[in-house]
Amino acid sequence: MARASGSRPRSGPTDDAPSLFEAAAGEGRVVDDPTRPLADRLRPSALEEVVGQDHLLALDAPLGRMVASGRLSSVILWGPPGCGKTTIARLLAERTGLVFEQVSATFSGVADLRKVFATAAKRREIGQGTLLFVDEIHRFNRAQQDSFLPYVEDGTVVLVGATTENPSFELNGALLSRCQVMVLHRLDEAALGELLTRTERLTGRSLPLTGSARSALMAMADGDGRYLLGMVEQVLALPEDGGALDAEALTAVVASRAPLYDKTSEEHYNLISALHKSMRGSDPDAALYWLARMLGGGEDPLYIARRLVRFASEDVGLADPAALQVTLAAWDAYERLGSPEGELAIAQAVVYLATAPKSIAVYRGLGRAQKAARQTGSLMPPAHILNAPTRLMKELGYGEGYQYDPDTAEGFSGADYMPEGYPPREERKPFYEPTDHGHERRIRERLAYWEGLREQIRRPEG
Repeated sequence: MARASGSRPRSGPTDDAPSLFEAAAGEGRVVDDPTRPLADRLRPSALEEVVGQDHLLALDAPLGRMVASGRLSSVILWGPPGCGKTTIARLLAERTGLVFEQVSATFSGVADLRKVFATAAKRREIGQGTLLFVDEIHRFNRAQQDSFLPYVEDGTVVLVGATTENPSFELNGALLSRCQVMVLHRLDEAALGELLTRTERLTGRSLPLTGSARSALMAMADGDGRYLLGMVEQVLALPEDGGALDAEALTAVVASRAPLYDKTSEEHYNLISALHKSMRGSDPDAALYWLARMLGGGEDPLYIARRLVRFASEDVGLADPAALQVTLAAWDAYERLGSPEGELAIAQAVVYLATAPKSIAVYRGLGRAQKAARQTGSLMPPAHILNAPTRLMKELGYGEGYQYDPDTAEGFSGADYMPEGYPPREERKPFYEPTDHGHERRIRERLAYWEGLREQIRRPEG
């Protein structure tokens, strides 16, 4: 941890000198430079002005308590783009009296980090702490991440890392053990609305938008405050006498933010999990929504088709044997038609699976059988079900006593087909236990009927 020194926070040695606007602001005059991007002009100057992250910054929240105590621990800020990670890091340095140093994992290497650590060590000798902010920290490889460890461990720097990726997957355990992970939220409608209000206050003019267009603008930002303000700049650049834009006219001026989706990132696994569990929970609307999110994000429809086939076997199973046929047909239809026409076949399969009766009896049965196979090793099949193509094999008893089931009165011999040395049927738990759902109800009844026949065969009358 680093103790606030009480001195005025300073920028690192590589920062430029304050501009005239910054100098004037430092003297207490409110100055706005209209040539700067709107997102920079509206950047909060105090932690209390940050929107949408009260769960971290309130007085009784984790970062709020650190600031109140004047002691800042190393943290990883994990959240989507445009939610305030960089701003929070700068303000934490300001409030705790630490020199703010910033590097980007995209452009920096170990040599750059060594320079920062050396400078921070010299500051420490005169009682000045350093907050090192690392943007996109997940882009550093394992060796680069390891270089932080001794300096974080001994307090040479307070590390504040920013990442849009799940730290559990992207950061090594040694670094995570020395940092607290703080999860930032995407900005909700209230937070985005506050940014629009601040824009109007700063510029002195109302946004030329109808109520529906204002709501549409926030929806198009998809929780990204920086993207919202970028769109607002385009709206403010329109002639002031042009009248208010409705939602339809707004789409001709600005473009929606691309959905957050990366086929190699955590979001990929989050959405396929959401699709899978929505189908398992028999909710076709939710399943279609997550399917649409994946397709809209650029997911390969064939990946989805493969997952549907797996679901048909794992979650529906023999409760509806047709589910596997439907999913395979959807896969085939997509390969023949491509996008977008073939996506409808995938959607049809999703709805079918979501509304089908569910059973994991086969899935569990296979698992139990695999466990038993591992435990029992190489037990031989019973001799009566082995073929005897040679004289020696006949002499060894292969095939002896085998009953051909179709020739029996019930078409069922009741023989035991488990390996020699395996516990008898009455002493073992069955692997496959069908449910009462869908087609498996009939299978359950059939198995019960056969078990009754076995009882008769084992205990013949008289």
